[in-house]
Amino acid sequence: MPSIISVLFLHLLLSLEVWSYEAPEDKQDVFARKACPAFLTFTNTAYLAGVTVELPCHCKPQQMQSVVWFFTKHLGGSQDTRVLTDHHGNKLLDTSKVPHSGDLRSRFSIRLFSLLIFRAGPDDSGVYICGSPHKDFFYGYDLDIQEAHAISFTQRLTSNKKVKERKGLGSAQPLYRVFTSFRPWSVCDRCGVPGEQVRVGLCYVHSNFLHVRYRRANQTVASCGSGAVPRAFSRLKQSRVGAKLEFKSCQVTCPNKAPPPSKLQALMAFLGYSSASMPASVPVFYLNHPAERVLTLGCPGARPNMAVAWDRGSEPIYRSEHSAGRNISATPLRLLIDTGHHLVFTPAKTQDSGVYYCWLQGRQAAEIHLLVYAHLRRGQSVTSHPDFPAAVRTVLKSYAAMTAVFCLLVFGRAGVRHYRDTRETHLD
Repeated sequence: MPSIISVLFLHLLLSLEVWSYEAPEDKQDVFARKACPAFLTFTNTAYLAGVTVELPCHCKPQQMQSVVWFFTKHLGGSQDTRVLTDHHGNKLLDTSKVPHSGDLRSRFSIRLFSLLIFRAGPDDSGVYICGSPHKDFFYGYDLDIQEAHAISFTQRLTSNKKVKERKGLGSAQPLYRVFTSFRPWSVCDRCGVPGEQVRVGLCYVHSNFLHVRYRRANQTVASCGSGAVPRAFSRLKQSRVGAKLEFKSCQVTCPNKAPPPSKLQALMAFLGYSSASMPASVPVFYLNHPAERVLTLGCPGARPNMAVAWDRGSEPIYRSEHSAGRNISATPLRLLIDTGHHLVFTPAKTQDSGVYYCWLQGRQAAEIHLLVYAHLRRGQSVTSHPDFPAAVRTVLKSYAAMTAVFCLLVFGRAGVRHYRDTRETHLD
């Protein structure tokens, strides 16, 4: 009898749970919530050269399973329009194989309908349109990539805007105002040791004569290289002044690390491992690269607005030691951190092999084991290599040492045999 009552009670609980269960609602497609504009406009956006730019396709028809990106330098020049697509809308590109200064076609990727441009440069500025293979246009961007004219180390706070005015003839009202808009200082790029803070200043223009087809939060402000700037402001487009990169020293303490989960500790203890053998939280990467070629290391997960730092072993690589007070147009250093936060070797040498650490937002984000190996370039013989004489000397010395050891062993063995034979003859 009690068993029957328990079975009925369990059946009642299950029936209550079944009747109270509600199926989760299907999430609405993000593209179904936003309609494409009836009149195509272009969202103005500006970045510093060297960063990875992401242009999301904010709207498209739901039935479209892939998109095509169109690029042109100027509106109206259809003969210069290029198509960026892999015919599937999901092109993947290994960032480690992206050339340091290659064509746009070798530096882009399409992921989830968004266009990614690796190591964007001033030549990548222009109009980008998300569309279909049938030339249906959904969303557009006016991209302005500005190159920093100077990298400076500052100890004092400067104003966020530096303004230059250009007045029209016979009028006291300026045609436009040019100013450098600085973003907020980044967080300290290292913790526990002296680090640096970085802020980016981009060139913008304020005018009442900007093209209405280019959209921003303020319709009277656009970046200096935008297509919204009238051609009459030719002096502005030729100068392109204002883009800057500033940094200052800082030092903060590292936050306390959260202890590993108790279940993981119990599992490691059960398997016989100590806490020192716990898996490392920083991912490790291995990279081989030929010598005498340009090498660019990027920090995994880095974005344009993040603080990035680099160390070689326990030795920090500071921007102030490589770029403080230097002009970008001056003779470049062989090892530097560019404006896109990449560690650039121009070129890489065999002595650059070692372990490099990447910091992201004040915490170590990656450990890179780099091996730079010597190689022969096309049309180069073995004897023309600078290390050939040293290699020959090393081989000859090794051969001479092995020959001496071999002769010593042979003569020693012959001497021992002669001594034994002489002793046996003496006894006889």
